[in-house]
Amino acid sequence: MLEPNELIAAGQLVVDIEAAAIAKLKKHINNDFVDACRYFLSCDGRIIAIGMGKSGHVAKKIAATFASTGTPSFFVHPAEANHGDLGMLTRRDVVLAISYSGETQEVITLLPLIKRLGIPLISLTGCPTSTLAKASSIHLDVSIEQEACPFNLAPTASTTAALAMGDAIAITLLKSRGFTAEDFAFSHPGGSLGRRLLIRVSDVMRTGDQIPCVTADTSLTEALVEMTQKSLGVTLIVANISSHEPMSLVGIYTDGDLRRTLDKYENLRQLKITDVMTANCRSITSDILAAESLKTMETYKITSLPVVNAANEVQGILHLHDIIQAGIV
Repeated sequence: MLEPNELIAAGQLVVDIEAAAIAKLKKHINNDFVDACRYFLSCDGRIIAIGMGKSGHVAKKIAATFASTGTPSFFVHPAEANHGDLGMLTRRDVVLAISYSGETQEVITLLPLIKRLGIPLISLTGCPTSTLAKASSIHLDVSIEQEACPFNLAPTASTTAALAMGDAIAITLLKSRGFTAEDFAFSHPGGSLGRRLLIRVSDVMRTGDQIPCVTADTSLTEALVEMTQKSLGVTLIVANISSHEPMSLVGIYTDGDLRRTLDKYENLRQLKITDVMTANCRSITSDILAAESLKTMETYKITSLPVVNAANEVQGILHLHDIIQAGIV
């Protein structure tokens, strides 16, 4: 068992070696890189990533990154491609082959078939004179000085370099396509970022009978009953309540207002809701992102917001719990 200082030194050495491998890539971001990007950008099919072993894992990750950043892509296992999966390729595609040696047999076997289909082949290898590199439309050099493995055997720095080159391509393509944060969200609807960038107030607000509301001539005690029944700790005050006509927002009354009312008044039964409501209250429209409404709640330390249209007519109500349940927080 290594001593603590030896464990730290061993880990730091790996990071140093892999950092050096990535730094070396900068000189390979050149005209070949530009040409490769042009192939990918002009592709009206898919980017087919292939690789065996550790290179296969790298290819899967690169394909996933491409797909989530606006470049349709998927991984095909070269061994499976030799037994039927090559049918996934079309003449509209571009192949991205990864093999550090450039001599991986399962990949090399596919070269005549790729050539016959007339599909552009972009390769990432550590050997520009390898069979794969020479057969490629464009070759990107991801060679390294040494692996982080002390025996210089286990793919470590080489896979890191290939991953970094894949990321460099993906982000360059993203910028070239004008890919936006909202585009990214559409590729990640199940993630928190996707929810923050896609879900609008109209998707999560409460509507219809779920809206706690009373008219301006309602007594405070009746308004408290409405607040209790709807369980949001708030009620909206509207000019009228009708299933056929829009409800114009007059004000709002919250459980915080109730505490202040108790401190100020002795006889609550004599009060109308208009005596204690907050007029000209803050509101939002249904078309804004729910995440934006959350910022408003946080800024003003409130938990509910009326949702209105341009005519100040009530469309719904949004509560902090609705935002939390939608997974936006």
